[in-house]
Amino acid sequence: MTNSVINKSLKQLLIDYLKKHKKADLLTTYFFFLEKKYNIQPVLFLRKKTIFQSKTELLKKLEDEGKLWRETEIIIQVGTQSVNEATKKIYICPFTGKVFGDNTHPNPQDAIYDWVSKCPENKERVDGMKVKRFFVSEDPEVIKNYIQKRREPIVKIVFSSGVTGKLFNSKEAVIADFERNQLKSMELVDVPGQNRFKIEDHFLAFIQEQLDDTKISGFVEAMSAYDEFETHVDRWIKDNQ
Repeated sequence: MTNSVINKSLKQLLIDYLKKHKKADLLTTYFFFLEKKYNIQPVLFLRKKTIFQSKTELLKKLEDEGKLWRETEIIIQVGTQSVNEATKKIYICPFTGKVFGDNTHPNPQDAIYDWVSKCPENKERVDGMKVKRFFVSEDPEVIKNYIQKRREPIVKIVFSSGVTGKLFNSKEAVIADFERNQLKSMELVDVPGQNRFKIEDHFLAFIQEQLDDTKISGFVEAMSAYDEFETHVDRWIKDNQ
């Protein structure tokens, strides 16, 4: 019966734990035992202010409920047009062919002045200053020459976070961001006594079940079967008398 409660690997973990924590009380040691026996790794879900038994359990719950990530379709426009079918007037750099349209730029005349004043290809000087020379056209046939057909927009599937709404390129990136910004690890021993956060229902039921006096007594009995724990068991019994 003892071996079914504390197997060889658990025994070694307890030995190592008690070497580091020589004054550990019964409940603290018992919670350490439960963590290792049931592979419990409590996490606080910050957004919901709720403690779950493990990150794996929380992620599965959110995925099953469709609350962790969602596939989202986005459209990516490739390039922007400087001139289009609605353009009525254009401003053209004679040195590079750079063009600004009256309907595609908020201040096309200011933009062309700024462009030619900084244009490396502009070698013309007046009194040592670059000339601000440019062309202007309202001729539909001239304007038509500057209309470039845009590439078809790209449709891409990305993933949005069910918690923050932020977009990510993959599900893995959503989960990594969630783990980094929404989860905080805790020790099992700190969970029952805290009162700031809610404990997830199934996890709370598990804790309450394990805190049964019979189960704790069974743990002490199992520990007492090993000479390595005799000093600790004697101290726990004395402290609880």
